[in-house]
Amino acid sequence: MAKKEFTYKGKTLEELQKLGQEDLMKTLPSRMRRTLKRGLTEEHKKLREKILKSKESGKPVKTHCREMPILPDMVGAKIMLYDGKEFKPIDLTTDMIGHYVGEFAMPRKQVKHSSPGVGATRSSLFVPIK
Repeated sequence: MAKKEFTYKGKTLEELQKLGQEDLMKTLPSRMRRTLKRGLTEEHKKLREKILKSKESGKPVKTHCREMPILPDMVGAKIMLYDGKEFKPIDLTTDMIGHYVGEFAMPRKQVKHSSPGVGATRSSLFVPIK
C-alpha cells in the first residue's frame, strides 16, 4: 500500500513552498491570514530566519515565541518551545501548516493526586491502586 501524499487544500508541499505571500494567504485560515496581512513582528522574522538556518544543520532552535505561525518553508525543522517551565521539543510537520507553534506545547500538565496528606480524615485514607 502506497503512502498517501500530503496535500493542503489541494496543493502539495512543494507547490505551497513555491507560492508567493499573497497566494499562500488565500489558502490559509482567516486567523492566520489576518496575522500575515499585518506582517510578522521583528521577533517572528528573526525566529523564522533561525529556523530556516537550523533546518539545514538539524540543530533545534530554542524559543519562547508561542504565537509564531507555522509556514510551509518551516516544515522539517526542529524547535524547542518554552511552555512556562521547560523547553519541549517539537518537530514541525506538514500537518502543522496553518497553526501556531504554541498549540503543540501545552503549558498545563494533567493533575495527578497522590496519597492523602497530614491531617486527612479517616475516610480519605483509601487510595485505589492504579
